[in-house]
Amino acid sequence: MKIVVAYSGGLDTSVLLKWLKDKYNAEIIAYCADVGQGEELDGLEEKALKTGASKCYIGDLKDDFASNYIFPMFRANAVYEGRYLLGTSIARPCIIKGMIDVAIAEGADAIAHGATGKGNDQVRFELALNALAPDIKMIAPWRDQEFRDTFPGRKEMIEYSEANHIPIKASMKKPYSMDRNLLHISFEAGALEDTWYDGTTDADRDMYVLSVSPEDAPDTPEYLQVLFEKGNIIGLQTNSLSDVIKELGDVKIDGEKDGYTLLNPYGVMRVLNFLGGKHGIGRVDLVENRFVGMKSRGIYETPGGTILLEAHRDLETLTIDREAQHVRDSLIPKYAQLVYNGFWFAPEREAIQALVDHTQDTVTGEVRLKLYKGNVICAGRRSPYSLYDEDVATMEGGAEEAYNQDDATGFIALNGLRLKANARQKQ
Repeated sequence: MKIVVAYSGGLDTSVLLKWLKDKYNAEIIAYCADVGQGEELDGLEEKALKTGASKCYIGDLKDDFASNYIFPMFRANAVYEGRYLLGTSIARPCIIKGMIDVAIAEGADAIAHGATGKGNDQVRFELALNALAPDIKMIAPWRDQEFRDTFPGRKEMIEYSEANHIPIKASMKKPYSMDRNLLHISFEAGALEDTWYDGTTDADRDMYVLSVSPEDAPDTPEYLQVLFEKGNIIGLQTNSLSDVIKELGDVKIDGEKDGYTLLNPYGVMRVLNFLGGKHGIGRVDLVENRFVGMKSRGIYETPGGTILLEAHRDLETLTIDREAQHVRDSLIPKYAQLVYNGFWFAPEREAIQALVDHTQDTVTGEVRLKLYKGNVICAGRRSPYSLYDEDVATMEGGAEEAYNQDDATGFIALNGLRLKANARQKQ
């Protein structure tokens, strides 16, 4: 038997790798997806081989994640339950797609993950597998009673690792459960399981990774201009941009256009994360409804995504027909729910995406933003596809031929007919 195991090099996945190898007498292939989590990947292959894997793949999915998952989702303005920007949710289909590609290439019989039986990730991984490779088996050790009996806690995992010479670094106390990728970082568990616990005080200052607190953000606002093409940001313009790109070190410039520095989606997200984090943008503390039925409290940092969403929404107000926008907006809760629940590869999500992308044909133009102490303030927008007509909208006289106010009399009368009839019925 050959199993591809989702592997990070941490305590849980290291123990899981060894345990699966022994239980199934299987060849284990470790797979680590790099979706921009920023963790040290050097030495991971050596560690996996020492733990018992025959091979270790490190999939560089950063560009794929930005281009084919983050950007399509933000073209839909997807927000789960009005607040969560789906940072963890959208990474899962990208990761499992990478694992499936390796499993098919290696002729593996199964894929295994370390998601618990209480969370959403198990659902996301397995629904994606069903959609893309239904003949490959999924193994979920945390839903195996034998695994849970063997490892009721971290103490037993550490002892198992020491007995089996598994190279690990682990402490008995882990204050938070963290998950990071290019879009966000999440914090759950530990003290945060108390919904009254305040995660904004100095006691948790060191918890945050991607952003400063709004109180510590610069006292001077920073202007940022973004260039959109068909719903995607393709260029950025701000006074500090060259310094930011130099500091980040891995952002490649694709060219220049009308004063904008052109970047690929990965580069856009890296820069927006930096600028948003600098200004304390994108922190949210919420209680959400998990797909498996329970409520869960988490704190999220999504600096770049918050800027992208606000800019995109703003430009759409200028460039999309009213009724087309209203139809698309009516589907946002459903789209977000599909992403959250793990149905990224489902036909209904793909169908909604087709409608969304059709509405984006004219979402091309510029948005000017002011970044200041946790806020993204829209300060101007323009587009060659603008539907705004100053002659029609003006409150000043002199353009009566563009909009005849007398026409509103009949418009109101016709729309009021059914209301009058309803009123008489009640009387």
